[in-house]
Amino acid sequence: MVLSGWLIALLSAAYLAVLFAVARFGDARADAGKSIISANVYALSLAVYCTSWTFYGSVGRATSGGLSFLTIYLGPTLMLLFVGVIVKMIRISKAQRITSIADFIASRYGKSQLLAGMVTVIAVIGVVPYIALQLKAMAASVDVLLNHSGSKGEWLGLDSTFLIAVILALFSILFGTRHLDATERHEGMVAAVAFESVVKLIAFMAVGIFVTYGLFGGLGDLFQRAVTEADLGRLLELESGRAGTWTSLILLSGLAIVFLPRQFQIIVVENVDESHVKRAVWLFPLYLLLINIFVLPLALGGLLHFGGEGVNPDTFVLTLPLAHGAEALALLAFIGGLSAATGMVIVETIALSTMVCNDLVMPLLLRSAWLRAQHRQDLSGLLIGIRRVAIAMIVLLGYVYFRAAGEAYALVGIGLISFAAVAQFAPAMFGGMYWKQATRAGAVAGLSAGCHGWLYTLLLPAFA
Repeated sequence: MVLSGWLIALLSAAYLAVLFAVARFGDARADAGKSIISANVYALSLAVYCTSWTFYGSVGRATSGGLSFLTIYLGPTLMLLFVGVIVKMIRISKAQRITSIADFIASRYGKSQLLAGMVTVIAVIGVVPYIALQLKAMAASVDVLLNHSGSKGEWLGLDSTFLIAVILALFSILFGTRHLDATERHEGMVAAVAFESVVKLIAFMAVGIFVTYGLFGGLGDLFQRAVTEADLGRLLELESGRAGTWTSLILLSGLAIVFLPRQFQIIVVENVDESHVKRAVWLFPLYLLLINIFVLPLALGGLLHFGGEGVNPDTFVLTLPLAHGAEALALLAFIGGLSAATGMVIVETIALSTMVCNDLVMPLLLRSAWLRAQHRQDLSGLLIGIRRVAIAMIVLLGYVYFRAAGEAYALVGIGLISFAAVAQFAPAMFGGMYWKQATRAGAVAGLSAGCHGWLYTLLLPAFA
């Protein structure tokens, strides 16, 4: 099979068209009063947590950190044990018609517009590196396929990363801003994300099975070969003295499953029945287990096969099948990675654009003389326009970050910067939910201090 740029483009377009069809079907069912969102669909949609970081970056991390990649999935699994906290969030959101995490935190402190604006700004700045991660992973995967076919990662004089950013922005706009919904629910989007979750799981496991049982003699053979090499054997061990690092990563990832804007959108805002949480409590951890079974085998297989060749470990999911002539499997893996990235960008930008529109732009416009002079009763067109511009700007910021700082980092390193950013929301959120003495001034001070600490210790060094 010849992997031309046009074949990759057509396959990607066809897959995105299928996603759009699933979303339209979900929206049509919702409009007809027959929701497509079942407990299984809801649980699978939570797997939007598994982005390009999971699909490519976990293998890359496992090649250097061994079993430490598991911390990113242990955290969410443990957090879901606190079912009561999640159900309480859902009940509060339904009772107060909450539309975003900024809205939720502000509602706990007297609907504070200042707090909502702060959370929005922190969320946008904090998530930009995560969007850059998706662009980096997708650009790398396209380049791997094109290089294999002897093509260049550049079309019409534009680099592939910029084209990917433009396509993702347009696709996110089509997905999330076709119409306004007072509840900010997007049932079609949730259905499409659940569909994507199945696709990326099948793709990743297919590559894992091919490498483990096709290129090697199974898990036993792979691990036995690794043990005989000192550099690889250590990847199978739990290193002593790493308890602090493991604890920190588990805590960060546990908070991220709730406080990343896209996760709050899916878990809380998009929930149509709180009983669905009971299914998600075990089905989502099962999903995480399945998609991570072959991470370490792929890492070991890549190191054994490409040892010393300088192949980027983040691309082993693609380069291992390509190295053995399995181009069709590599294309399936590419579609899986495309699923992982598009799902994240769509839900994240929709959630962030809602926050930017409701908590930053509209409060300013409502105080402006221009809007009063217009005497506009119907603001839906204006709101949709603001959200579309916000989505485009957020994806563009992700591209700028990728060019300025993202190229020097591994995928996991970029993702952890975003995890640390949204963890700043935890004190204000939990304080507002469970501590009667919590005040707006305290929440503002905590967010401000946390944000400045994050900017100085994590974001600025990324540009150094």
